[in-house]
Amino acid sequence: MNRALIVIDVQNEYFTGNLPIAYPPREESLAAILRAMDAAERHGIPIIVVRHTLPAGWPLFAEGSHGWELREEVASRPYTHLVTKTAASAFTGTDLAEKLEGIDTVAIAGYMTQNCDESTARDAYNLGLTVEFLSDATGTVPLTNSAGTLSAKEVHEHVLVVMQSNFAAVATTDEWIEAVAAGAPLNRSNLWESTELARA
Repeated sequence: MNRALIVIDVQNEYFTGNLPIAYPPREESLAAILRAMDAAERHGIPIIVVRHTLPAGWPLFAEGSHGWELREEVASRPYTHLVTKTAASAFTGTDLAEKLEGIDTVAIAGYMTQNCDESTARDAYNLGLTVEFLSDATGTVPLTNSAGTLSAKEVHEHVLVVMQSNFAAVATTDEWIEAVAAGAPLNRSNLWESTELARA
């Protein structure tokens, strides 16, 4: 098993900008992200840091703005490669797939759960990679639009259930660190097991 850790968009926008992470609480999720990075460094696991970039003047992630900058705690830690992306998935229009050559398992951490995290996880799955999704090292915000309203907790937990049903092994950061230390895989459900309720 050759793992990599993908740390997605841990930027100031989610802390002091226009998209403050609400669930899990951002300081808790940040602490989990940093624990995952430190564990990956200890075990020689490549760490890919991803930064979302939009043109100057945009209300979110405007290149060169404070909100666009990586959170200092992440930027100051060792990492293998920095990916700059302009779409939700860290694979779209980037060199991420190339940088993962020889890797068969990727762990997803960072923000936001249902957007860049989920998009990257699904693309990784479709590329044939085993995906691990760190439940407490990801996070999101509440959503409201013409389709309805969801709290940040509802959005986050919905994605975790969907990921575990088919696309990824969902685990806490501490569970992931234990698996890394043991060189062991995480447990992932499948669609048949996850749809048992539909047959009841």
